[in-house]
Amino acid sequence: MATEAKRRKVDGGSDLRPLQDFLQWCDRVGLVLSDKVYVSKEGTVAKYGMLAKDSIKEGEVLFTIPRSALLHHGTTSVSALLEKEKSCLESPSGWVPLLLALLHEYTSSVSLWKPYLSLWTDFKSLDHPMFWSKEERDHLLKGTGIPEAVDRDLVNIQSEYTDVVLPFMVKHPDLWNPKTHTLDLYTQLVAFVMAYSFQEPQEEDEDEENDEEEKAPNPPMMVPVADILNHVSNHNANLEFTPDSLKMVCVRPIQKGEEVFNTYGQMANWQLLHMYGFTESYWSNSNDTADIPIANLHKASGQGIQSDSDRQLLREKWEMLFQIMQEKPAIVFGKEGCLTDMELHITLKVLCMSKEEFSEFKHNEGWEEDDEDDEKISQALSNDGLSELKTSWKRLIHEAAHLTLMSYGDGEEEKKVMDRDRLLIEDEAALAELSCRQWKALHVRYGQLNILNRVMELTKS
Repeated sequence: MATEAKRRKVDGGSDLRPLQDFLQWCDRVGLVLSDKVYVSKEGTVAKYGMLAKDSIKEGEVLFTIPRSALLHHGTTSVSALLEKEKSCLESPSGWVPLLLALLHEYTSSVSLWKPYLSLWTDFKSLDHPMFWSKEERDHLLKGTGIPEAVDRDLVNIQSEYTDVVLPFMVKHPDLWNPKTHTLDLYTQLVAFVMAYSFQEPQEEDEDEENDEEEKAPNPPMMVPVADILNHVSNHNANLEFTPDSLKMVCVRPIQKGEEVFNTYGQMANWQLLHMYGFTESYWSNSNDTADIPIANLHKASGQGIQSDSDRQLLREKWEMLFQIMQEKPAIVFGKEGCLTDMELHITLKVLCMSKEEFSEFKHNEGWEEDDEDDEKISQALSNDGLSELKTSWKRLIHEAAHLTLMSYGDGEEEKKVMDRDRLLIEDEAALAELSCRQWKALHVRYGQLNILNRVMELTKS
């Protein structure tokens, strides 16, 4: 079956001028495209894409981008200023310098980056859920975790713009104008960076294993041509970083006429929709996941408790878990089982401890001799091992998965929550009537519901 679109095609007319101007710009900046590929608006799964003119072997370089052609805060006309005043541009996202550079370059009539940025006339066409109405998000994506993530994003974007970006622009009225460089445009550019930017992997140090502090990720950058490639989990090309350039390399044979696909990483459908504005079909995304909130394991463990002493014991266990887990809000399940197995293992172990066992656990401040190695734990919490768990552990997982599944519905019975989307998926005529947003939301929901339903089946007592 054909790969689903990164974003639904729209009628862009026959005007190829922006693409032609961009390709001429690529020649001027030294970006080298293989004779075996070409950029096109036709025959691809999205507005732009790359196709093979000829058969391509594994290991062949498809294009090379000199580092001078990368768009980031150090390669634009405002780079010197951004570097000079970088201390006042710090923010939790780390994106402010790039976004200020994009604000300036995107609205400047003399920008050297104009042929590149002119490929995108309306960033809202990316159709991230942040551009949907709140009512639409909350209705179509209920239970998936996306509405809550978008709400946090919008609060953070507004705070960053108000507290960091706006004061900086006011200080430099010759380069930025708040009437032009509005919060709305800033939000659109955030979506652009989310969908199209790349982050260079951190170099591995020899002493990395001894370094307890995690390095901050490299700041994002825009990579012309590489960002035109669309994504599928079963990709055929990969971006490689060298000191002088970035190279897109074929990782498996590509036939003539076939589209060239990059990968954005092992991304679940909810992540693809949240970050990039598109999804794969639920059956083709091997990286799909569903979250079970830790809070639902807590609720499940409290079911049937009647005595005050048992309630107090559960509170103490929960406080201990909160210290151990810190900022781990959910247990993640994939298509083959639990992906956060160590977190689930310690949560189940603590919640199912007797009073005496927990007292000893507390006395040792959470440390204990454990005969089970990581591999055994992973196997036990995979789909192959879930049915063999202790009855008390299975009950907790089953009930927590059930509570999570019910959050997708509006008070219906469990079967109705599953059947509503299943019947729609199986009805080709009804599917054809869905809007693009409804289709994407359906595949996010149904993929997650399938994983949760599978967990429940494997943990039935």
